[in-house]
Order: sequence, then C-alpha cells, then structure tokens
Amino acid sequence: MPFTELGLSNKVLAAVAASGYTIPTPIQQQAIPHVLARRDVLGIAQTGTGKTAAFVLPMLTMLEKGRARARMPRTLILEPTRELAAQVEESFIKYGSQHKLNVALIIGGVSFDNQDSKLVRGVDVLIATPGRLLDHSERGRLLMSGVELLVIDEADRMLDMGFIPDIERICKLVPFTRQTLFFTATMPPEIQRITEQFLHNPVRVEVSKPATTVDAIKQQLVKTGREPHDKRDTLRRLINSADSFKNAIIFCNRKREVAQLHRSLVRHGFNAAALHGDMDQSARTAALDGFRRGDTTLLIASDVAARGLDIPDVSHIFNFDVPHHADDYVHRIGRTGRAGKTGTAITIVSPADGKSVAAIEKLIGQSIAWAGEPPAAADEQPRADESPRRQERDGGRGKRHGRGPRQDRAPRTHDRAPAAAPVAAAPQERPPAPVARIDEPRHRPAPVAAAPVRHHEPDDASLSQLPAFLLRPIRLKA
Repeated sequence: MPFTELGLSNKVLAAVAASGYTIPTPIQQQAIPHVLARRDVLGIAQTGTGKTAAFVLPMLTMLEKGRARARMPRTLILEPTRELAAQVEESFIKYGSQHKLNVALIIGGVSFDNQDSKLVRGVDVLIATPGRLLDHSERGRLLMSGVELLVIDEADRMLDMGFIPDIERICKLVPFTRQTLFFTATMPPEIQRITEQFLHNPVRVEVSKPATTVDAIKQQLVKTGREPHDKRDTLRRLINSADSFKNAIIFCNRKREVAQLHRSLVRHGFNAAALHGDMDQSARTAALDGFRRGDTTLLIASDVAARGLDIPDVSHIFNFDVPHHADDYVHRIGRTGRAGKTGTAITIVSPADGKSVAAIEKLIGQSIAWAGEPPAAADEQPRADESPRRQERDGGRGKRHGRGPRQDRAPRTHDRAPAAAPVAAAPQERPPAPVARIDEPRHRPAPVAAAPVRHHEPDDASLSQLPAFLLRPIRLKA
C-alpha cells in the first residue's frame, strides 16, 4: 500500500515524495488511518520501524486547519530524552516544509527565556521532555487546556527514567477529550496500567511481538575476564578484527564507565567521542552530530542513546556492559540494522553476567550464539557457590565469613570454643571471643571467694541463636 492510500494531505505527500519514501512501514500503514480518524492508538513496534513518522505525518495533515494561540499549544509530544525530542523536531521540519506551523522544543539545558518567547507567539506543535514542561507550567508560562492531541513516545523508556509520575500529572493538565497516541517497544505491567488509565477505547497496532529483535542484526556473545582491563583489551581486539566495520556505538551501564572507556580508547589511538547525561547539551549535540556525519568512528554512550535515535548507518553495536534490564538490550542493538540494512551486535560477557544474559535470552525468546568458546559453567556461578573449595582449603571447617548457609553457622561457633579445660581452671588459655559466655562472670573474683561455676555443654546449639545482651551474667543482691 503506498502513502497515497493512507488519507494524507497533498502537502504531506509531496514532502514524503521529496524525501524519497514511497512505501510506508507496517506501523505507519496501520496507525496513520486510525490517527486521521481521531482514534486513540496504542502502537507497539520494534525500534527503528518508523514510529516517529507514524504520528508526525497524520499530525501535519490534521494541523493544516486552525491556528495556535499564545501559550496554548495545539498538540503536545512527550519524549524521554533531549536527543529524541530534537530528532522529532527535525522530522517536523523535514516533512512540514510546505506548512507554516510553529514548532517549539522545550528541553533542559537551554535558556528559559528563549523557550518562553516561542510560547508567547503561539505553538502548533510542542515537543518537550516532562521535567522542563512541568517547570514552564508551574511558573504559569504555559497553559495546556488547548491541547487537542497528546503523543507519549518511548513510554517504556519513560518508565525506566522515572517519568511516569510526571506523565500522570501532565495527563491531568490536558483536556479529557483529547486524542492520545501511545507508542512503545515493550509492554511492562506499569505501562499496561498507564494505557488503561489514559487511553479511551484505543486501537492496538502491534506489528511485532513486544521485546523482539530485528532479524537483520547478527547477535554474538564474547567471553572476557573479571577485571575492567580485561574487558577493555577484549573490546579493542573486537574492534580491530570486526568484519565490514564502519562505525560503532559502545554502550556502558554507568556514566563514569563511559568517561573512563572514552579516555582509554583515545589513549590507544581510536577516534572516539563520549555521550552521557552529565554532559551539557551543546557537548551532547556536538558528539551526536559528529558521529552522524562520520567525523567520529566510535561513540561511547550510556543508555541515553539507546532509545529511538535515528542514525541510519551504524555497522556495529558493542555492549561493553551487559545491561541490567533485559529490555535495554533490545533498544541498544536496535541502533543498527535500520532501514533494511544489516548490522552486528556483540555483547562482552564477564563471569558475573550469567544471570543477565539468561534474562535477555528469555525476553527475546532465542539463544544468542557465542563467538568462540563459551565460559565454563563454574565461571558463570557467583562466588558464593564456591564454598566446597573454600571448605577444603580451610581444613574442612567451612569458614565463609558469614556468607555460608545458616545451618552451617551454629556448629562453627562451638568448633572455635575450647573443649579441653574449664574456663575457671584456665582462664588464660581461653581464646578471646566477641560475645561473653553465659557461664563467665564479667569481673572474675579471687579464687578463695569464687562461687562454683556451672558449665553448659559446648554443643548446646541454642547459645548461638541468643543476642549478645542475653549472654551477659546477672548479679543478684544479697
């Protein structure tokens, strides 16, 4: 089905044709007619399948009638990150070249005054991140009572970043009669609750199973050692030996690791740039634009670059860290294999990442092949499972510094206690213990005045379960 059969206006069709597109993607083909019919839409699709154009194109057609009023936007689009918001603005500029619409971008890291001046002139399309949008609203500089259409994009990323309470507040500020478009790649239970709360009889458009990966992406796992320098050595070896390598995005779990890995790669002569949330907006934009133009070969990024960024020709994705959440894996590797091209996604796996890899394979419903030999089963076990070797090395005592099973702790307490001589007969031979015994007085009296001491059997397991204050002796007044 071509774009001409979807009900779009002539101006929009001319802009699409000028961009070189003739056939819509499945999500566009199914969602656009329902959006033009003023229905609420719940769209579920893989990342990189054209979700942005699925709401931008019908919005342009609908906004050809009417005009905006000061501080009262006609439509509102919510994005989780600044980069995604800027990308949606570029789509409106690209496809709305024949429209005279006012588009405003409300994100952090930019002057309030410049944004406020755009709102005063009237905005047809307001693209915003939740935090900065609420800042303008709380200052009384923005009224959302005129919003006719609300778009919540990358909703699962909103959940991961903690924006769901802000989304709930924003939905209460816009009119109840609005039209709502809700797009996501995965459907965790919290997102399902939000859709039931804020969408009215929505049309569910699902072109793929939630949390599935694109077949054009070749996925691999590579074994590495425990130490950070082992992972860096493995990454450099993979970059130098990769087939058909053009450029790559390297994902880390933490901002600090992004900065450390960036310094390491630059020190070894790689052309690399960093991108994470602690950078100011101008530096983030410069790093992303340089990678898009090809000036930078490697982009080391946190998950701020994992969702929705449209970089059409990325040959490789490297997961320097296995993501903590399995959903993030789907979005990370979705930066390659876009627009019908193939790509390679390689995940570096240390011995402690076994459970995370198993969660990813369970989510995507397939096993990921190992490049080379997989790690031995013992290497993937956590250190707590090594107790049999520790016990043999410690002479069978099973000393685990408090990390062993509970049933092993009671007998160990009495194994350390003296079993040969009574405490009163040889106090100097008793090893120091952190807890006083119940049969030992706090201040030992002289031998002539010593009262007979009653000893408990050393194998009385109940003593090991008593708190320390109950083990202190009790003095009785005469």
